Amino acid sequence: MSWQASIEISRDSGESLTAQVQRTIKREISDGVLHPGTRLPSTRRLADDLDVSRSVVVEAYGQLVAEGYLEAVQGSGTRVVRHLSAAPAPVVPTLLDEGQVPSVRWDLRSGTVNVAHFPYREWLGCGQRVLRTVRQGDLGYPPPSGVPAMREEVARYLGRVRGVRAAPGQVMVVSGFAHGLGLLCAALPSLGMTTLAMEDPGLPRQRAFVREAGMRTVPVPVDEDGIDVQALARTGARAVFVTPFHQFPTGVTLSPERREALVRWARDVDGYVIEDDYDGDFWFDRRARPLALQRLAPERVVYAGTSSKSLVPALRLGWLVVPRDLQPVLERLRSQRDLGSDCLTQLTFAELLRSGSFDRHLRRLRARYATRRKTLADAVRQFLPEARLDGPAAGLHAYVRLPRHTDEAALVAGALRRSVLVRGGREFCARPDGARPALVVGYTALHRSGLAEALRAVGAAHAELPGARRYPGPVRAAARSA
Repeated sequence: MSWQASIEISRDSGESLTAQVQRTIKREISDGVLHPGTRLPSTRRLADDLDVSRSVVVEAYGQLVAEGYLEAVQGSGTRVVRHLSAAPAPVVPTLLDEGQVPSVRWDLRSGTVNVAHFPYREWLGCGQRVLRTVRQGDLGYPPPSGVPAMREEVARYLGRVRGVRAAPGQVMVVSGFAHGLGLLCAALPSLGMTTLAMEDPGLPRQRAFVREAGMRTVPVPVDEDGIDVQALARTGARAVFVTPFHQFPTGVTLSPERREALVRWARDVDGYVIEDDYDGDFWFDRRARPLALQRLAPERVVYAGTSSKSLVPALRLGWLVVPRDLQPVLERLRSQRDLGSDCLTQLTFAELLRSGSFDRHLRRLRARYATRRKTLADAVRQFLPEARLDGPAAGLHAYVRLPRHTDEAALVAGALRRSVLVRGGREFCARPDGARPALVVGYTALHRSGLAEALRAVGAAHAELPGARRYPGPVRAAARSA
């Protein structure tokens, strides 16, 4: 362990060498450079680095231990004491910040993923096989669009499962969807598209992200058939962001008629559709699962997907299937902005796909989540009988549409008092005035018993709202016991 650059000593100083070493270490601790628990070099190593007698460092360390700055633990070396803490660095707000999250018993927010279901053993096995067989040429800087093995396996998987029409060369590997969206927001203005139409309701932080990336956003209403294409045409935009498989947050699926209309719109305006297939791996409905919108117009639709919902968000692994005309623009931007995504993660995920382990993992995950979706539906019928779930049984959240007279904000606050954290539908609306009250419920992070108890508490909160109808049985019992 070498550590020379942080300590400067001068043999011409009137201060002893021991005092100089001691003073410098104190200053580095006080300034937060040396953090609590940091291990320091051995006295012999530091003496060699500084070209001083070992006794100089031994004396300096001993004095700092006596003063409470350092601790010497047998077998663990000398460390900065752990109870010292530097002044905390200021927290820089990000688009992901949603304020301080209260501590609750039941968290029903959407977007939460149960990381306990990550296939640790399969991932480890695939990673080991990659490390045993990887070539030296695969460990340099990756191509801007990703390593060939990853692009090939993703193209095969998306064609087989989602009906995406893409050659491996059209796949661009990105570090999560936000990374891909940022690239698109940089590319579209160079093609004369400075406005991005976005579904309303939608994810507020995505709208903010797009604006921060330099594009103007315009909301387009969503109804039971998906985005209103006629309203889209009136905006004058030539690019639109949609979630056609399982609209966020309403959960509706874009109807066949609207799909055709959306594709015609893109061709008429010489524009592009960004299709975010964020939870397309999860379809529980008995009806046939809709295929990707990209299948209808590969030259007009940018298809986007990630591993965040099917594996874990920590991987930061996603992909874009890019129309051929747009591909050179994105690759040029990518080469200017970064040097590609992590090679070993790409190769491991490619092996997970190639070996069939990913398919087996998804089958297990779908079975678990389908059961929880049914538990949620049963609990809504029991504890919120006037509410209904919109859209098909799909995805990782449900849109619970409430009676029109419901005070959505009061219900959310009442649920929180009962230790249930859930978000109201109006929080996702760019134009909340006139929006019908609803709850956006994530159901994958809790066990079935937790879901039922959480909905029981929400039902009790609803029963206490002014003008709410009272129901016999569990709802009233829960309200009395809350």
